[in-house]
Amino acid sequence: MATVAQSQKVALVMSGGGAKGIAHVGVIKALEEHNIPIDYVVGTSMGGVVAGIYAAGYSAAQVENIMLSPSFLKWVNGEFEPGYKYYLYQDKPNSSFVSLKLSLDSTFNATVNSSLASDITLNFALPEYLSRASAVAGNNFDSLFVPARIIAADVFTQTEMALKNASLPLALRTTLSVPFFYKPIKIDDKYLFDGGIYNNFPVDVAQREFHPDVIIGSNVASKIFNKYPYEDDDKLINNSLLFMLLDKSDPTRIPEDGVYIEPDLTDYTAFDFSKAKALIDSGYNATINQMDSIKKRIEKRVYKEARKKEREQFHERETPFSFNQINFHGYNSKQRKYIRKLFRFEEGQELTLEDIKRGYFKMVSEDYFSSVFPDVKFDKTTKNYSLELYGRPKNNLNVQIGGAIATRNISQIYFGSEFYYFDNYLLKNSVSFYAGGFYKSAQLRSRLYLTTKAFPFYLEPEFVYNSWDYLNSDDIFIDDDAPTILDRADRRYALNLGIPVGNRFKAVFSGAFINNDDEYGNNLGITSTDTLDVLGLTGFRGGVSFGRDNFDEKQYPKQGKSLKISADFFALDEEYIPGTTSVNGFVKDYHEWFRVSGRWEQYFKAGKFSTGYIVEGAYSSQKYLSNYLGTLINLPSFNPLQDSRTLLLQNFRAYSYGALGIRNVLAITSNLDFRLEGYVFKPFERLNIESGRLGRSTEDLEQIYLAGTSGLVLKSPIGPISVSVNYYDDAENQWGALLHVGFLLYNNNSLGN
Repeated sequence: MATVAQSQKVALVMSGGGAKGIAHVGVIKALEEHNIPIDYVVGTSMGGVVAGIYAAGYSAAQVENIMLSPSFLKWVNGEFEPGYKYYLYQDKPNSSFVSLKLSLDSTFNATVNSSLASDITLNFALPEYLSRASAVAGNNFDSLFVPARIIAADVFTQTEMALKNASLPLALRTTLSVPFFYKPIKIDDKYLFDGGIYNNFPVDVAQREFHPDVIIGSNVASKIFNKYPYEDDDKLINNSLLFMLLDKSDPTRIPEDGVYIEPDLTDYTAFDFSKAKALIDSGYNATINQMDSIKKRIEKRVYKEARKKEREQFHERETPFSFNQINFHGYNSKQRKYIRKLFRFEEGQELTLEDIKRGYFKMVSEDYFSSVFPDVKFDKTTKNYSLELYGRPKNNLNVQIGGAIATRNISQIYFGSEFYYFDNYLLKNSVSFYAGGFYKSAQLRSRLYLTTKAFPFYLEPEFVYNSWDYLNSDDIFIDDDAPTILDRADRRYALNLGIPVGNRFKAVFSGAFINNDDEYGNNLGITSTDTLDVLGLTGFRGGVSFGRDNFDEKQYPKQGKSLKISADFFALDEEYIPGTTSVNGFVKDYHEWFRVSGRWEQYFKAGKFSTGYIVEGAYSSQKYLSNYLGTLINLPSFNPLQDSRTLLLQNFRAYSYGALGIRNVLAITSNLDFRLEGYVFKPFERLNIESGRLGRSTEDLEQIYLAGTSGLVLKSPIGPISVSVNYYDDAENQWGALLHVGFLLYNNNSLGN
């Protein structure tokens, strides 16, 4: 290197502090711009991540690009990168807002495995970016481009550990293991946590390990107080958990001849990862403000071209990724065979990094494998890499709780559980229940995942029972002069076959026996002495559906897209028993018909605004049933709003129709949205009564029906909190106001309407 004072050695120490640790990137950026040497790096938590990436040979500009990339936020938030989510494993969303993951052993002892954050994407990103540098160094941190120490914590012996001989990706993942947020990682058979628990500002480690001439300390977490902060306690309380978990960062640890840098991060929290640019700028500005002092203490200079040349020489020693082994830790031979098929791997075969990445994300797309931890090792003899898959404690039991409270009588509670068994197949048994005044449901499923060399698929026996009491869906506070006298029950006994269509789509073939009972009154003047009509439909339904869904939310999405196309055939026996409000007699008949339908929904986001559109259509060859209302309630329907399925909207049901919708979303804050939505429904063939007879009629092209809603949606830990005003072009349900807390979601009925 081109230097002025060859012997002077400089260590950069970086504290933990969650997202605020991103400011360290700005510190490095300023030091590099002014040719200040960085001979050693030591870091804890996020400071350890920045230290490790820099030590692996990435320049300040490259580290900044990583932190500012959309991928970085996905790592932190546990979101899949586009194109890597394997849709085959995705279930229809339910109303749960709490999910508790448990390990249940053979003696029925349960252990909680849940954490507050998902590490699925982060766990692969670290070896993807750092394994080659770790291989060059032989997992010896003294041989990295910049010698490094990463701080971890052994909570059992309550001691800090300065990692210097380990897989670099593992070390960085370990120092991120804040208790309750991320699951801990084992190194040398020890579970290790975030080093900030015992040493959040490891100046002493730098002195002990490297004996530098000058220490530059970058501290982003000094706001732990010697005296109670009376004036700021309300602002600081949101970070109280982090304060409890992290050791105090003491600026007096810096020697007198060192440099202490503390960026002004007053306006930021430990969770502001989305503000990476501002955090980097804060670190940069704080360092620039002290640059004169830094240059006085450090005479040595390392110029840009010399740094660039040394980095190039380091990276030239890296071996490109080529994998010839997948090694398993914690799996039996049958389980290993199943996983190898997911990766399409056979002995003697070589896989690219992209092959490994797709196989990994295919695997962890199923929630059972979310606890799998990957690492990458290098074989100096073969010059190949191996993927190491570690089976952490399995989440073989998942318990879900949820529901919704609403100002109409459509409140409900939800409970679900899933139990897994893994051998040379994966068996997912699930049971769920909804209970409320309007809606009740039970669902039992047993999904059997099998793998072939070509692709995985599943077989799924399923039973679903739904009960819908429209009389009990009225507004709690407003009397309804025209209640809907309709009580529906449907049962579906199905066998489903699911196969992937690429990564992003799946096709589901289904055959089902269905048994439905509808009870209803034919007019509003019904009395307590009247009896209701009873319409029963029993028989076979078979069909296929094709689609995908990658919305960012279960309900009220503002990003993503969804597609569903389906074709179904029905062969049903009808039995109609008239009540006292009917003019018809007893009917027993047989009907066959087919139906095709499609729906496409997509959102486009620009800053705080998001606009989505919906296109939906259906065609049914269904004949009319015994009477008008019995036929109407079994026709295809358009349900655009959150409460549409709780209302009998006569103008939004037809044999065939097309519908368009626009959804506009303004993000007032990160958790509060204003939504304005509008829809147009165009029936092409409707059910009509002409001369006292039921029939299909073709509508005038100008006849359309409108629907819309406007309101606020607050994202909360217990689901959305929504207040809205809704409008339907329907005589009996024209205007309505709705406040609900939680998810208003339902299982499909047996006809799929």
